[in-house]
Amino acid sequence: MPNTSALAQAAPFSESERDAVYKAIYTRRDVRDQFLPEPLPNEVLLRLLDAAHHAPSVGFVQPWNFIVIRSSADRERIWKAFSGANEEAAAMFSGERQSTYQSLKLEGIRKAPVNICVTCDRTRGGDVVLGRTHNKSMDLYSTVCAIQNLWLAARAEGVGMGWVSIFHDADLKRILAIPDRIEIVGYLCLGYVDQLYERPELEVKGWNQRALLDDLIFDGKWQGDP
Repeated sequence: MPNTSALAQAAPFSESERDAVYKAIYTRRDVRDQFLPEPLPNEVLLRLLDAAHHAPSVGFVQPWNFIVIRSSADRERIWKAFSGANEEAAAMFSGERQSTYQSLKLEGIRKAPVNICVTCDRTRGGDVVLGRTHNKSMDLYSTVCAIQNLWLAARAEGVGMGWVSIFHDADLKRILAIPDRIEIVGYLCLGYVDQLYERPELEVKGWNQRALLDDLIFDGKWQGDP
């Protein structure tokens, strides 16, 4: 029998509370270069990390770690690693697509006052983890949930966040002294912003547009490509 003393009421939020949750979801943006130089107070950063730490995790193993990078010298080293990978990425596109890619301003690493590397320790919890017995990627998915928690909390705090994915993991591991067994899941740039795009930047700049939800919902079984 469950310990009923450990249970809490599951009443719905008030209308204003519910609206605030949806506002954070719908106005969250990936910030690339709009960061202000204003420092991010430690108490705000700790609230964001605590929100991340309260994400669901498979087997409750909490596989994440958060490497907080504030040093401008360290961020410059990381930016150089990013810059090399970004040139490689640009070469993968051609024509107008390449020009659009190169026009995107990706300066968050140097402009944001705080960078965070989010990692996943895939050995945490031992060889057999509840909920990961048949899907070995569940610890990675759990860590992504932590990043989403942080992102939504940042939006509620008026803090912008950008997720940088254009790296060679080996470069980041060398710079940040990350052991080989540790998986890098996300590199995040955080800082205050005074403006956000009303729609995702890549939609505004014509890279892609949001798919229609109706095209992505299948009833009962797979119904072909949307």
